[in-house]
Amino acid sequence: MGEVNALVAQQGDSGDIELAHQRVDESFLPDGAVEIDVAYSSVNYKDALAVTPKGGVARDYPLIPGIDIAGTVRASTSADFSVGDAVVAHGRDIGTARHGGYAEVARVPADLVVRLDGLTTAEAAAIGTAGYTAAMSVERLISYGITPDDGPVLVTGASGGVGSVSVDLLAGAGYEVVASTGTDSAHELLRALGAAQVIGRVPPEGEKVRALGKAQWAAAVDCVGGTTLAYIASTLRYEGVVAASGLAGGADLPTTVHPFILRGVTLAGIDSVQQTIDRRRALWARLGDDLKPRHLDAVTTEVDVAALPGTLRTILSGAVTGRTRVRVAGGF
Repeated sequence: MGEVNALVAQQGDSGDIELAHQRVDESFLPDGAVEIDVAYSSVNYKDALAVTPKGGVARDYPLIPGIDIAGTVRASTSADFSVGDAVVAHGRDIGTARHGGYAEVARVPADLVVRLDGLTTAEAAAIGTAGYTAAMSVERLISYGITPDDGPVLVTGASGGVGSVSVDLLAGAGYEVVASTGTDSAHELLRALGAAQVIGRVPPEGEKVRALGKAQWAAAVDCVGGTTLAYIASTLRYEGVVAASGLAGGADLPTTVHPFILRGVTLAGIDSVQQTIDRRRALWARLGDDLKPRHLDAVTTEVDVAALPGTLRTILSGAVTGRTRVRVAGGF
């Protein structure tokens, strides 16, 4: 077996975690039916938590992080994949308990791999888990019968990875999008993605979250959680739906039952980690077709994998806008 370049996270005796370039033998990689030459990965909040002491994501070290893998099949014992297939892989324990995408080669089970159709590996990495979560959120709102005629759809954390792609997808589908962000510099980008209105964080500073507030939104995509999600629930219109996928604003939900039993509000949880492979492949097919983001290049910044230690620290501070694609092949 040969050696491959990888970024490896190691935990020291003091509990600190160091992420550094290493040459590792291919035997360091886990077993998996599909072996992938990794072209790209991406940066997600979860990747940063995986290299943060007490981040609550990584199960053990040493670990090659990177919850997104995009590349071509170099070897396969699965009849579903052939050498040279362009694929993406994410979900379950990739990048948290199984070595992930920040290495030149990855091995994963076949039931976590999706053959790409209508997308390049670069586009798939730009979408990544965050963009996929956005697509899940939009698809969920549509499945509950929310249409553009029903009224405005709020997107919180709109400058982040999930939020920015959600704005793009919703606007492309004809919805009136209200983008909420605390990043003033992102206003122009959000309008370019199709937001009809850009506002600050919700609830507005100094405004109390009531059991039932003024009904404003037909639906919402919430990437923040905490008090923000409580505010959304209290301000949705009758039979409104909120697709919730984030907790950057906190895991507590200080709300009451009033929105749910007096306005028929639905809280729809969004999780891409454990989703079945059939549903995963079906949604990726839509991402290469009718749900393909219109402005993917506008929301994507590319960095070399060698620059990741600093980039991962930045995303924890909330200073990253849009999606960050990681060039792995040739990026060490």
